[in-house]
Amino acid sequence: MSALGFAAQLLEILAALALAPLFLGWVNQCRAWLQSRRGPGLLQPYRTLHKLFNKDSVLAERASPLFRAAPYLVFGCMTLACGIVPTLSTELPLSPAADAIALVGLFALARVFVSLAAMDIGTAFGSLGARREMLVGFLAEPALLMVLFTTALISDSTSLTTIVRTLSAREVGIQPSLALAAVALVMVALAENARVPVDNPATHLELTMIHEALVLEYSGRHLALMEWAAALKLFAYACIGIALFVPWGVAGAHAPLALLAALPLLLAKLALGGFLLALLETLSAKMRIFRVPEFLGMAFMLAVIAMLVNLLLGAPGR
Repeated sequence: MSALGFAAQLLEILAALALAPLFLGWVNQCRAWLQSRRGPGLLQPYRTLHKLFNKDSVLAERASPLFRAAPYLVFGCMTLACGIVPTLSTELPLSPAADAIALVGLFALARVFVSLAAMDIGTAFGSLGARREMLVGFLAEPALLMVLFTTALISDSTSLTTIVRTLSAREVGIQPSLALAAVALVMVALAENARVPVDNPATHLELTMIHEALVLEYSGRHLALMEWAAALKLFAYACIGIALFVPWGVAGAHAPLALLAALPLLLAKLALGGFLLALLETLSAKMRIFRVPEFLGMAFMLAVIAMLVNLLLGAPGR
């Protein structure tokens, strides 16, 4: 792997760590604008992280080493997930590991650790949030896999870099299978990131919250890592959507000038995606928790139909 590949990989990871809180702040700001509110400000997530990192962590007396290690493990999984999604360049040292199944496995691994940590203390709300998180993951992961497999059928590979190279080389156009897969991915992303209509990230009602119940017992730097990891997860899903459905502008191998142009294009795509996410949340209402399986079941069916449409109609350019 050339020096350009290592530079592109380092730039992807640093961009994810730096832009994830900004992307979250942009979504919250757009949501406030659409609701005729002033909002907390674009840089509020950075201020929150700075405040939490400078506070002492308070741990329960019965907290096990797993509870202490979970924030670091979850943060590492989300950072690696952002690093293997080719959003700036397809020449990455992690390309051999950038497999669609490996990406879903990273999300699942982070979910297992955060759920175990929530149940470790033994509080009622932690166990309630862990059960709901595992339910959402059990239904969302198959739908995400079907979305990735739909694009893998087009490129004849489950490697994310190969998928991006293949899709970016095709002409711009609307393909029915990719359109259905994109809708399914949006539905999965809303559920996986605890966004409206599945969950409200701004709520603190114990009977309805999912993500907040998981991190209710954390404080200080541990809570900062959990919140940063949540922002990275939202950023990762946005980058997955960009890589699969808007891959144009991603730099190829031995293209340093294209790598410099890929970052502003990524910022523009994220800005548009964040606005659309805020618009979708504003137009939606919070659904009951018992309706979530129906919501994710519909996402799975759309992803499966996308695969069938791709197999029946064929992918142009193959």
